[in-house]
Amino acid sequence: MTPNQFTPAEIAAVYRAIRERRDMRHFSAEALAPGQLERLIGAAHMAPSVGFMQPWRFLRVGERALRERIHAHVEAERILTAEALGQRAEDFMKLKVEGILSCAELLVVGLTDQREQYVFGRRTMPEMDLASASCAIQNMWLAARAEGIGLGWVSLFDPAQLRALCHMPEGSKPIAILCIAPVAEFYPAPMLETEGWDTRRAIGELVYENTWGQRST
Repeated sequence: MTPNQFTPAEIAAVYRAIRERRDMRHFSAEALAPGQLERLIGAAHMAPSVGFMQPWRFLRVGERALRERIHAHVEAERILTAEALGQRAEDFMKLKVEGILSCAELLVVGLTDQREQYVFGRRTMPEMDLASASCAIQNMWLAARAEGIGLGWVSLFDPAQLRALCHMPEGSKPIAILCIAPVAEFYPAPMLETEGWDTRRAIGELVYENTWGQRST
C-alpha cells in the first residue's frame, strides 16, 4: 500500500481499460452521446508532453465530401501498401483497415506547425513531439474504452497529401486519422492477432538487463 494509490476497484478498472482497449474497425450507426466527444478530447489534452509543448491538434471532419476524399486517399494507400508487402499482399487485402465512412466521428490528429521553436527535451530528439501526441491519442483510446466507445487509428496515408486535403498549414503534420463510434462489441483480442497476422510476443523476450539483448533472469 502507498498513500497515493487508487482504491483496488479503481486500479482494476485502469488495468482493465489497458487490457481491453482495441483498435476498432467495425462500428454501429449510432451517434456519440452529447458531450462524449468533448470528454474524449479532454482526456487526450491531459496527456504529458515534452517541454509542455502540447503539440497535438484535432480536426473534426463533419463534411461528408471531405470524409469521402480522405477515404479515397486511404484506399489508394491501402493498395500501395499491399503491393509493398509482396507475398503477404493477399492476406493484407482481406483485412478491414478503417471505418472512415461508417464511424460517428472522424478526427484528423496533427502536430502543430512552428514546432522548431520548442527545444526543451527535443534538442537531440525532435521526434518527441510525435511521442507526446501519441500519448494524447492513447489517453483518448483508454477513455473511449472505459465509456464503451470504439476507436480506430488509421495510418495508411501520405502526410503531405492528407495535410493538403485538410488545408493544414505548412510545417504541420497529420499523424493519425481516428474513427470513433459506438460498437456492437469489442474484439476479444487485437484483430491482427485473431486474423493470424502476428502474435503477441512474450514479455521475457522484450526486457533486457544491463546489456542490450541480455534477458532478465
